[in-house]
Amino acid sequence: MIGGEERHVRNLGAALAKRGHTVAVGTSRHPGSPEVEWDGSVRVHRLPGTLQRLAAIHADPERPHAPPFPDPELASALRRLVVQESPDVVHAHNWIYASFLPVNVTNRIPLVVTLHDYGLACAKKNLMHRGTQLCSGRALTKCIPCASRHYGALKATAVTLGNWGTSFLARRGVDRFIPVSHAVARYTNLAGTGTPHEVIPNFVPDEIGVPGPEEPCLDKLPADGFILFVGDMMRLKGIEVLLEAYARLERAPPLVLIGRRTPDTPSRFPPNVHVLGTWPHAAIMHAWRRSLFGVLPSTGPEACATVVMEAMASGKPVVASDIGGMPDIVDPGETGLLVPPGDASALARAMQRLLDDPVLLARLAITSLARVQDLKSTAVVGRIEQVYRDVLREAAGVQPVVMRENLGEPSCF
Repeated sequence: MIGGEERHVRNLGAALAKRGHTVAVGTSRHPGSPEVEWDGSVRVHRLPGTLQRLAAIHADPERPHAPPFPDPELASALRRLVVQESPDVVHAHNWIYASFLPVNVTNRIPLVVTLHDYGLACAKKNLMHRGTQLCSGRALTKCIPCASRHYGALKATAVTLGNWGTSFLARRGVDRFIPVSHAVARYTNLAGTGTPHEVIPNFVPDEIGVPGPEEPCLDKLPADGFILFVGDMMRLKGIEVLLEAYARLERAPPLVLIGRRTPDTPSRFPPNVHVLGTWPHAAIMHAWRRSLFGVLPSTGPEACATVVMEAMASGKPVVASDIGGMPDIVDPGETGLLVPPGDASALARAMQRLLDDPVLLARLAITSLARVQDLKSTAVVGRIEQVYRDVLREAAGVQPVVMRENLGEPSCF
């Protein structure tokens, strides 16, 4: 199961290697995959973990996340990897940092952590209290019952308590956090607290506009000029709101849904809705090019939706919810439209507006193609490199603004 976070790490590793860095990736072991292999110029180490072996405890057995507390076997594997790779910087992505923190007590390698979601503050990572409303702040008496609805009582207690303890240590052991949106910085209590961080969004590769090979699944698409949704077909992504809004449209073109079915995926769909399941990424990019515009009506605070960037890179505006990291990416009236989350009427009006106004649609498309340049590898990876340089200088006792041009390029994993 390859999601946005996995794709981001792969793209980042490739971009850093292309810029002359030595890059190694330590990730979870997966059955049937080699323990060590080269992905282009990046060496990938798949590491064992005790909790990875217990598939039943994971919400999605195909995507077993590292726990928010130290996994002894994973920590031991990370310790061996540090000795083998001798990195100048360690860049962790989400909860795997919990198993690295005890390793780093003696090594003290500069540690950067990208937060792709709200896991630093929320045991469920999505910041939705009981799955229906934005959380107003954490408290054990609130978090454990909320997480229990998602994980079950025993697992929820372990995850919540482990996450509380680890996040406390992380705020003291991480040299720099990289929240992927201002919403993540705000809701994880990085903003305004003095915790070292820099907001840097996800990115798409520079060459994303170059079409890949056409997949056979593209034959399932309706004629060009449809509305496109890409993502898990779940309530948190606003799938029910989207279907209700679509049913209200006049002279509506087909609606295409590409993504995984989940336990809360609707069992019935309105006429002219094409439910196509999970597709290869190259095919999704072809679908974007054939669409009219995209729609991402999430009811929860999406941290930084790469799917919006992919639509923009294809010259397609997006109608999205005005929540989470969406306002960081979608400029209303310039690259798309924002609507209140959960408001099917507002969503229908915004979609109808684009359908009825081809001049507006064309203008948004042109601006999207221009603005996405700031969200491509060339623009974003350089900012991440600068974070590496800054934490290395700080570790050496040098202020980040001094001798910026004299620092060599670090290696990292």
